[in-house]
Amino acid sequence: MPADTRLLDDESRALVDMVRDFASQEAAPAAAGYEASGEDPIELYRKLAELDLTGVPFPEEYGGAGASYLTYLLVVEELAAAYLALAIGLSVHTLCAFAIHTFGTDAQRKELLAPLARGEMLGAYALSEPEAGSDAGSLATRAERRGDSYVLNGRKVFCTRGADADLLLVMARTGGPGPRGISSFVVSKGSQGLVGERKEDKLGWRSSPTWMLGLTDLVVPESRRLGEEGDGFRIAMASLDSGRLGIAACAVGLAQAALDAAIAFTTEREQFGAPVAHQEGVRFMLADMATQIEAARRLYRHGAALRDAGHPYTLQAAQAKLFATDVAMRVTTDAVQLHGGYGYITEYPVERYMREAKGLQIVEGTNQIQRYVIGRALTEGA
Repeated sequence: MPADTRLLDDESRALVDMVRDFASQEAAPAAAGYEASGEDPIELYRKLAELDLTGVPFPEEYGGAGASYLTYLLVVEELAAAYLALAIGLSVHTLCAFAIHTFGTDAQRKELLAPLARGEMLGAYALSEPEAGSDAGSLATRAERRGDSYVLNGRKVFCTRGADADLLLVMARTGGPGPRGISSFVVSKGSQGLVGERKEDKLGWRSSPTWMLGLTDLVVPESRRLGEEGDGFRIAMASLDSGRLGIAACAVGLAQAALDAAIAFTTEREQFGAPVAHQEGVRFMLADMATQIEAARRLYRHGAALRDAGHPYTLQAAQAKLFATDVAMRVTTDAVQLHGGYGYITEYPVERYMREAKGLQIVEGTNQIQRYVIGRALTEGA
């Protein structure tokens, strides 16, 4: 029972149908193999580029599709339902592209955003550090001004695609302590001084590479700085607002896949002379799962509608990310339970779904941070 498309306009519905075809015919069948090997599914990203899905929310003049952010999130949800790591990769790629589109100069958009939107390059986002995770404003990576360039030194962790990315959005300190001393830079793959120190071995999303990066005397020209000195933290947080809606869409897609698997299994599986799904307790579990998923879907789409209308949406992005990823964790755990012993073996995908859901509660601001953001907005104003 995929997401209801009856209220979408014809263009959006056609796009969703096209993405569903790709997801079911190409992405879903490849997911288990890529996850087992830990290989980044580059060929699938190339296919996304061929389908014009790597720049959905960006203007046509910069290689994008010129669609709404909500339309883009519909794409992310459908991909996540088939292959979460692929959707995560697209979401992080868009995080990098968003920063360039929103805060870059026209020259930077032409040089950097256009190839990202066309899928000729893949982007990444480097904010977290070994001692600066949730407290991103305390990051220690330095960017020292030398003539018309900056020299970066430091280390970044939990960077999706990391050393494999063509363009890397890096936050580094150009000024004093705290958020106001941070600036933002775009670094190219292969730059001297940029080293992939370690690819992490993760519980889930194994085909979405996560890197620890070392930056040693990395020279970045001033033309690759986004915004002014000191704008970096603002750029990082604005990017995360958009990215949190992307993670929420990923969570909804993953939860939907788990629900669909649970319905199929309990309908086919018989115990005590009848399908397991005919037991009232099972039906109640499925009903709760479906209702929670739809509520999460409404939250992320409301946040996207506010964003598209030009309204503040930081609060709604945090609520959507918090609720949707918590729902994904509950729904995938229940899906494993409904499969019984079969849910705990790799023959069935629900064990992978449960492992993948955990990561969604952590990335782009842990759910404890989302509660802090929401509580602060309620008590101090957004």
